[in-house]
Parts: sequence; C-alpha cells; structure tokens
Amino acid sequence: MAKVKYYYDQESLSYRKIEVKNRRKVRNVLAFVTAAALFGVGFMLFLLSTSLLSTPTEISQARELENYKLNYEQLQRKMTHVEEVLEHLQERDNQIYRVVFETNPISEDVRKAGFGGANRYKNLEGFTNSDVIISTTKRLDILSKQMVVQSKSFDEIQRLAVDKEKLLAAIPSIQPIANDDLTRMASGFGWRTDPFTKARRRHKGMDFTAPRGTPVYATSDGTIKRADARSLGYGKHIRVDHGFGYVTLYAHLSGYNVKRGQRVKRGDIIGYVGNTGRSQAPHLHYEIQKDGKAVNPINFYSGDLNPEEFEAMLEAANKENQSLD
Repeated sequence: MAKVKYYYDQESLSYRKIEVKNRRKVRNVLAFVTAAALFGVGFMLFLLSTSLLSTPTEISQARELENYKLNYEQLQRKMTHVEEVLEHLQERDNQIYRVVFETNPISEDVRKAGFGGANRYKNLEGFTNSDVIISTTKRLDILSKQMVVQSKSFDEIQRLAVDKEKLLAAIPSIQPIANDDLTRMASGFGWRTDPFTKARRRHKGMDFTAPRGTPVYATSDGTIKRADARSLGYGKHIRVDHGFGYVTLYAHLSGYNVKRGQRVKRGDIIGYVGNTGRSQAPHLHYEIQKDGKAVNPINFYSGDLNPEEFEAMLEAANKENQSLD
C-alpha cells in the first residue's frame, strides 16, 4: 500500500493530504529510470574496464591463449628432447663412426652455426610476444640445419661403410696355400741369394714349397687380370686385381683353374703349384703389390694363422737364405 503524505495548513490549523499530480508522477518516474539507467551503464563500463568482468569474446580469447601457452610449453619440451637426442648422435658420429672409418670429424662451428646476414625474422617483429616467437623460430631453424648436417654425415658414413666393406674384402688376408698342404715357407720378402747367379738380389715375394698340383687359393676377392706364361721368369702365373690398388701374383704354376676376366672370392682355387719358369723346385712364388709397388706379404696373413703359426712364419721369412726363383 502506497504511503500517503500530509502537510500542516497554518490557516486551517489542520493537516492536509498532499495531492501529487499525474504529470509530476510521470516526470519523477522518468527521472528515476533515467538516473538508474545512467548509473547502470556507468557501473557496467567501470566493470568492463577492470579485470572483474570479462566478455564472452575475452573469455574465449583467454581460453585460446591458455591453449597456446600449453602448446608452446610442450613444443619447448619436445625441442629440448630433440636437441638432446641430436647431440648424442653428433657425439657418436664424431667419436665412433668417423673414427672407425678414418675420416675427419665435423667441427662444432659447422654443426652449430647460426644464420648470419640480413634479419631473417623481421616479419615476426611488432607483435605482443615477438621475442618468444622469434627465439622459438630461430631455435627450430638451427635444429633443422643441424639435422640436415647430421643427415648428410650419415649418408657419408653409409658410403664409407660400403667402401670399407669392399676394402676389407679386397685386402689379401689368407695364405695362398693351406697349412696342411704346405711343406715349408722357403724364402721371405727382401734381399736374398739368387739360386742361379748366387748374387744378392731383392726378392719381391714369398716362396711356399708344396708338392706339384697342390691347390693355390685366391687370398682375397678380385678379378683375374692375367692367367698366362707371358711374363719373363714367372712361368705360368696368375695376377688378381682386388681393387683399391691391390694386386696379387701367383707364379710357377703347373695349371690354371680360372681364366682372364673371371671374378673370384677369397678362398677360391685359382691354380696349382708347379715348377714352371725360372724356378729351382716345385713351389709357389707369391707377391702382393699395392699401387704398383711390391709389399711384404708377411703383413697380410690375418685371416687364417694363429699367433704361434704367424711367429714361426715371421722367423722363417726373416732369414736371409736362398730363394727358389
């Protein structure tokens, strides 16, 4: 129930009811509503200017920023993990793989070089979080470059591994005559007495005595370069080209088991012991040439001699006796 207001009338000495006209009531209501609206709008603007109240758009943007922050932290952790793995691979590459294959390690300057010259990240400047964006992009670029360098290094190591495998297959590493068939190692590499002239001359190989017809084995993989008797003094002989500058020669044979151009493997029978050419008795004259120069075969028997056998052969090879050819 609305309150009724009175005023004291001094003429009639009595209280009279205050009559409010309808126009004034409307004006009062309008004034109140206007004041309330202005107050409400002002209060709302105040709230919006503070952090106490957010619009739906701001709430959505804040949620999106939180997601970006989470993704950024995850990216940073992943990059740290990738950097650790890559550093481990780089260390193994330099300290193990490149040492094994006898090639120079990749320097730190090459592996971890940055990007010089013009500002590569100018288009990322001017944003609220430009520093974070630029540092992360730069970190990713350096990681990408290091991965490219490492990938190329592994490609090189792979090529070196293939070449190393071929090289190991090419290096002579067994005796040309089996120990069970061998009578003795008659003469070694170096200065020896010529059996015909009795003068000292350089003996370019090793002489293995064995019965006529004893199998002669290829000491490593290769291609038959010659199998003929057209070289003075060697009689029937075979030359095997192993690649990488290695050639082996098997002289004074009684017969062949191969022909020119044929591929052979280490341990294949290529011929038989004989006494052809400039020879004093049945034996095999065996030479190893590296880049056209004769080298001592005593250093190439790693494949089938135990330490005691090698020691006995070394002792016999070092005696300055008479050769058989």
